[in-house]
Amino acid sequence: METPFIEALVILNISVSLKMTLMLIIMCVLLLCSAIISGAETALFSLTPVQIAEIKHIKTAGSKGVIKLIENPKLLLATLLIANNFVNISIVILSSYVTAHLPLEHPVLVLFIQVVLVTLLILLVGEVIPKIIAQRYAFVLSQFIARPVLFIRQLLYPFSMLLVSTTAIIDRKIIKKGIDISAREFSEAIEMSSEHESTTDEERKMLKGIAKFSDIEVKEIMKARTDVVSVDDIIKESGYSRIPVYKETFDNIIGILYVKDLLQYLEMDNTFEWKKLVRPAFFVPENKKIDDLLKEFQTKKTHLSVVVDEYGGTSGIITLEDVIEEIVGEINDEFDVNEPVYEKIDEKTYIFEAKTSLNDFCKILEIDDAIFDEVRGEADSLGGLILELNGKIPARNHSTRIKNFNFVIDTVDKRRIKKIKVIIDA
Repeated sequence: METPFIEALVILNISVSLKMTLMLIIMCVLLLCSAIISGAETALFSLTPVQIAEIKHIKTAGSKGVIKLIENPKLLLATLLIANNFVNISIVILSSYVTAHLPLEHPVLVLFIQVVLVTLLILLVGEVIPKIIAQRYAFVLSQFIARPVLFIRQLLYPFSMLLVSTTAIIDRKIIKKGIDISAREFSEAIEMSSEHESTTDEERKMLKGIAKFSDIEVKEIMKARTDVVSVDDIIKESGYSRIPVYKETFDNIIGILYVKDLLQYLEMDNTFEWKKLVRPAFFVPENKKIDDLLKEFQTKKTHLSVVVDEYGGTSGIITLEDVIEEIVGEINDEFDVNEPVYEKIDEKTYIFEAKTSLNDFCKILEIDDAIFDEVRGEADSLGGLILELNGKIPARNHSTRIKNFNFVIDTVDKRRIKKIKVIIDA
């Protein structure tokens, strides 16, 4: 009677051992799957624009798979998240089963294995280590892993699409539409892409103009009041088609006179009431972003705006042409006179007009327009920058150093700085 019973116990014990071994093997396989999925996520989403451009030129199954996957990043992310969560939950369930059949009596030890040890294994083996490796070898691993991920995407497609659809509703309801990318990140992406693609200097400058467009304020590109032609000046000599009209002082602009409105009255005598032709002026603050101004120009169907400071005084004017030039570069018509704002002495020495905007100064020297952000304060011109740093109008030959730029006063009078010599250190 005892022998069959003992034999049954032995068989049962072997059966349990085999089951435990099988469970541990399945856990190891799932842990490997978790590592592969985590690595795939990091590798595919770490690809730079340059690497993607290179992959497009590689005609292999892996490279084609990468392109297919990154064409729909939301579906890709949903697929990987669902797969990874499914695998990790399976590991937790199996670990609980294995722990329950271990000869452990102390509940703290059971809790340690189920919570601490299993969590640590999932984090290290299934998340951290594969992501570190994938980050470093993203280019190679993304092509290696593409086809298995495509298979998983097809397998989980209904669940992934459900998740994507749900998040799309949240996007529309809560998240503001648009791409949250800084101008500097966009500029860096342009630089990286231009190294591997046939992008001309002109196209690159235009793309950079678009990247910085939303960060530029009106006061950075407006024509200062000292350079504005008003009705008090001679219309014929100015060559402008829209001219501000003011009463008593330039701070009291009452409207804009369109020269085309005067054409039909050319033969009229001096008694003609031309003031009836003055159209209402469109006023904007100095700190208005030019992308918002462009929309208002389109809405109001106007081409010129008067820029006012915080006290209501006239700072200058800005035109639609000024705004467009920030993207496409200088636009010259048959009436434009190219007045040089700088003179190049040699590769390291220039003489600039003090009224040159810091924005234009950086464009001419092809430097980052954020280089003076820490010291510029409220200054928008080269002369304004020197005044901001010195607190007064400096004397001729006075030198001001900012980083590797040495600004020397070349021409000055009692009222303002006129010309500045710029010496660039190597």
